[in-house]
Amino acid sequence: MPTTYLALLRGINLGPKNKISMGDLAEVFAETGCQGVRTYIQSGNVIFEASPEVSVRLPELVTKEIEKRFGYKVPVMLRTTREMRQVIRENPFLEEGAAEDVLHVMFLADLPQPGAVKSLDPDRSPPNRFNVRGSEVYLLFPEGFARTKLTGSYFDSKLGTIGTVRSWRTVTKLLELMEERGKALKA
Repeated sequence: MPTTYLALLRGINLGPKNKISMGDLAEVFAETGCQGVRTYIQSGNVIFEASPEVSVRLPELVTKEIEKRFGYKVPVMLRTTREMRQVIRENPFLEEGAAEDVLHVMFLADLPQPGAVKSLDPDRSPPNRFNVRGSEVYLLFPEGFARTKLTGSYFDSKLGTIGTVRSWRTVTKLLELMEERGKALKA
């Protein structure tokens, strides 16, 4: 039985840059061997089922196909339903009682090296905070996302990998959609 996955694409449909319709994006995933492809909002969230053989090659295949068709190099991060549940369970700022509307998660393509994590400056952008757990960076932006110095390029350069950020509301909705898909497959 195939596994339900979430693909998080970085940097599409942000303002006038890297425009890709969700229909075209779903088509790319279907053509690379994914089934039951569904997109959520315009920022590059794709839920689908795939075999382990397809999923292991998928980030590279999708990135190459998007570059070929649209001329954009778009990194792709994958998470399973189980991994998304863990992301939600492990948010340290929820444990502290933070409001959900100030929370974000950066999904990393690779597990960062411990030394790279230690090199991050905890005082880079007060009152904003971060916490790296596994392949995720949990972000707390009490004054909003717009003026933080905790940017994707900062984490990319320090952690030696790439990531993409989603709001907490989007993260929880994506898990909800993945779980609905999983229930429908078992029915």
